[in-house]
Amino acid sequence: MEHNSTFPIKQNELDMLRDEASGYLKSVQWEQGQRAKNKDKDAKDESILLYLSRANNGSGAVEVTSVSKTILALKKRLLPDSIAIPVFLNQTLYAVQEGLTLGIWIKESYYDSSGLSSLAERKSALDSNGKREFESKMQTATAFQLFATSYKVLSDLKAHASDDLSVMKQKFAGIPEVSLLSPLKGIACSLFYFDKYLGHPDIIKSDKDVIDFTVVYFEALIDEINLRKSSLEYTETITDRTYKLEKTEFAISGWENTFSGSAVSVEFNKIQFEQIVGNKDAKHFARRLTERMLSYDFEAQKNPFQELGGFMPVFMGYGIPGTGKSMLIAAIATRLKEHADNLDIPFLFHPMPDTLISTFQGGSAEKMVEWMKPMQDPTKLIFAPIDDAENNLQERTAQGVSAGVKEVIGVFLRYTEGAYAVNYGNSSVGLFTNLPEMLDKAVISRVQGRFKIDGARTENDFIDQDYIWWKKFQKTMPDFVNMQDPSGYDYLNDQGFVKTMGDVLNSIEKPTETRVLEAYEKAEKSHKINEHAFFASLYKEIQKIFPFFSSRDVRNIQSAISLRLTDFDLEQDWFDNPEVYFKKDYETKFNMLQELMKSNMKGLDFSEIRRQEVVRYLDNVATIADTDFKRKVDARINQMNIDLKAREQFGN
Repeated sequence: MEHNSTFPIKQNELDMLRDEASGYLKSVQWEQGQRAKNKDKDAKDESILLYLSRANNGSGAVEVTSVSKTILALKKRLLPDSIAIPVFLNQTLYAVQEGLTLGIWIKESYYDSSGLSSLAERKSALDSNGKREFESKMQTATAFQLFATSYKVLSDLKAHASDDLSVMKQKFAGIPEVSLLSPLKGIACSLFYFDKYLGHPDIIKSDKDVIDFTVVYFEALIDEINLRKSSLEYTETITDRTYKLEKTEFAISGWENTFSGSAVSVEFNKIQFEQIVGNKDAKHFARRLTERMLSYDFEAQKNPFQELGGFMPVFMGYGIPGTGKSMLIAAIATRLKEHADNLDIPFLFHPMPDTLISTFQGGSAEKMVEWMKPMQDPTKLIFAPIDDAENNLQERTAQGVSAGVKEVIGVFLRYTEGAYAVNYGNSSVGLFTNLPEMLDKAVISRVQGRFKIDGARTENDFIDQDYIWWKKFQKTMPDFVNMQDPSGYDYLNDQGFVKTMGDVLNSIEKPTETRVLEAYEKAEKSHKINEHAFFASLYKEIQKIFPFFSSRDVRNIQSAISLRLTDFDLEQDWFDNPEVYFKKDYETKFNMLQELMKSNMKGLDFSEIRRQEVVRYLDNVATIADTDFKRKVDARINQMNIDLKAREQFGN
């Protein structure tokens, strides 16, 4: 479902509901249902479920429970000598209160938006259809209220809970019943069991357990609501909007349990580009990417480089194993983080998790949406690398590709182009792979910038790679490395940045792939290289060899050329004094960049740049296609050899 509108949740509106929420924590009344009471009668007495089912001493009476009293009792039991309520207990109580407050606000918003308020006013006069609609909307309101409450509790507490909750999850025996009859009953029922668990001596052994248990309980409550949400009706006004809590990152988008409000930057090792040997093309690309992302304008929520044609929402770095992919990811993140800190800009390092592919039907799509959703947040810069991209974005038509991979690719394509694809120019997804030929063709066609990660390439590169390693010994034992320095080369001299892409590509004369070269020479026979028709005829030839070459490839070539036209350094002064450029408004930034671009283009030859980029792209297409073909041939030959050998042995 597409979320088309965002509604603010105002803090002062929440302030008015907080008393109601703390009232529920002081006391709620709940009468256990027959089924919950009869759960697990045969189990041994100490069973937690049995304990829960006897919560009212087996009588059907309504019982009043008080979460705040139970927390005070816990304080006495766990920390008898402490005067103040200790921090974990306090934090939990506060988080549950804030969750309830937010849930009440969400329920009231649903009452108004769904027309439930006016049904409630006319309740006594409703006919049977009206009554059915009223009851149905009450259930939906209750479910959404409980969902919002749980979601807020989790977003406040998850970061403070233990990393491993498996022990707590084993102790936890589930929630015996969930009531969706009315918002009040929903709260009473869920707090009743929450309270019973808190009071059970086996569940809570330390004050930290209180936070851990609360997270496990409210996660379970969200799961329970998810199980029921397909049977709920009148949910349009839930799924068509996002509610954002003002002055915070917290947001609720329909039923999506994505913590989109709390995608937290992942830790990474700080690495400077100078520590990476070779990879001129990759380093240059990475540097341009960081400068472009930092030009994003938070007020206007757009990026001047997007208008100039120099921004890449999706890019790809590829190369043989061991050439520094992971180091490059860390170096890009390091550079972005340093500049973002310097400019007071929020930055999110958001790598794709390894555990994305799920064995459950639909599970992978859900996790992928959860990962891609934060990329639509215009309030921070986001770098989202996918390392070893061939694992999760593998060619869908290949044999044995799991349903999970297909789901992930479906979500990726939807979020990178089409109705869902919102790109403000503040986020960039980077695919990093040793095996680009194994990536899905549709995924590759989304890639707008690509570069080779080829590691050390020259003698000086290899000298530097060794130097980075042995200079550590020199620090600890100065005379230990008793070897001669190279003559005429200063260490690390070649590892800086190149000025422009032209310095990397000026050696590109003609295609290196034979089939591309043939097509190139054929086109050259009928047209000069500075004629537009040369490229049209080259593309037609390429299409004969590679039928999957399409208009989208031509668009990708065009964006690579646009990137070259914006391939200029931002002035050093702009970094030293952010107010000169970074802190200016969007229009000013855009005009400054246009000036830079014009002065940069004076020295460029359009037809030569076009030729270089076309050759580079087509070589890349051919390499990918050839490697794929060659791998299939090798696999077939290998299999034939095995069969042959087996037959020989069997024949003997």
